[in-house]
Amino acid sequence: MTVFETRSTVLITCPRMASGILADELRALGFPVLGELPAAVKTTATLTECMRLNLFLRTAHRVQYTIKEFSAVDADQLYARVHAIPWEQWIAPDGYLSVGSFVVNNDSIRDTRYANVRVKDAIVDRIRERFGRRPDSGPDAQGIVVFLHWDGDDCTLYLDSSGEPLNRRGYRKNPCRAPMQETLAAATILASGWKGESHFVNPMCGSGTLAIEAALIALNSAPGLMRDNFGFMHVPGYDPAAWDALLDEAEAGERGELDIRIIATDIDRPTAEAAYRNAQEARVERYIDFGACDFTETAIPEGGGMVIMNPPYGERLGDKNELAPLYAGIGDFFKNRCGGYKGYVFTGNLDLAKRVGLRTQRRLPFFSAKIECRLLEYELYDGSRRQKQD
Repeated sequence: MTVFETRSTVLITCPRMASGILADELRALGFPVLGELPAAVKTTATLTECMRLNLFLRTAHRVQYTIKEFSAVDADQLYARVHAIPWEQWIAPDGYLSVGSFVVNNDSIRDTRYANVRVKDAIVDRIRERFGRRPDSGPDAQGIVVFLHWDGDDCTLYLDSSGEPLNRRGYRKNPCRAPMQETLAAATILASGWKGESHFVNPMCGSGTLAIEAALIALNSAPGLMRDNFGFMHVPGYDPAAWDALLDEAEAGERGELDIRIIATDIDRPTAEAAYRNAQEARVERYIDFGACDFTETAIPEGGGMVIMNPPYGERLGDKNELAPLYAGIGDFFKNRCGGYKGYVFTGNLDLAKRVGLRTQRRLPFFSAKIECRLLEYELYDGSRRQKQD
């Protein structure tokens, strides 16, 4: 049995507070959910099955396959335990190795980088002893990527089957100021319940991430189709034909056309043009109507759907007062222009969010990097029905 056929525990990381959405994705793909953490979900899979996870999951950051769990009281024992693992099954002598860590919490270690170095040394020393040469190593995540979790005496070594984080889809070649992470954008859309069956409107679109992720969801396009390098591809025994079969399956499941409109606008024309170029990189530009205008002038098609905005949060002293009229304007826009839709505001400033002036239906917690945020949902009624302030 090769390492690709061996079943093991898999830790899949995600944006913080999005693990419930990731768990739903896993179940939809037929994988069990063994546990949920604030920023990860545990399942079980073979390395071959991890290929499917890397291709189809929209909210996952890393698909971490457990290589070995063991005890180590100090760095010397860590080295010995790691050196005993048959690394020749995991990395070729002429391969490339990168070692990182999730957690290093051991009394013998003052600098987490030292633990990473000891893991790296143990791996390359074993390979050199058996083949007379050793893999190159460094920070680049383009080859074999190994992660260490060391808490007390308990150690777990993971193979990062993703290599580079999965949020790096490959389409955002033209980032704008403070862009939303691709996986977080997908999580907010999936959390809303939108499935591509109604219109999607994104004023203040910035780099276009929300609109692009919406298009990918509506088209049932697997996010991994845009990448040509994953960590599992560098493991000895990798079968390119198995990956090609997965790609064929993903492409066969795509929708060719949409019956809805996806609209993305930004007041800054260069920003709107950059968002369009990003959509070109994702090959979804023909499904999104981009425009340069104030958010209040964004076209709202008849028929209802989802309108979502990610306004500035205000990080400097004085920003709150400057942004208050903007948030109040969002409330007016929702009331006056978006009847029959569900409105969403994603923000890291709940004081400013109160200026929207509408009653929230749901307040879903997320984190954008280290900023605690909320996805606020508003039911927007047709006609003159008034909404009380939340």
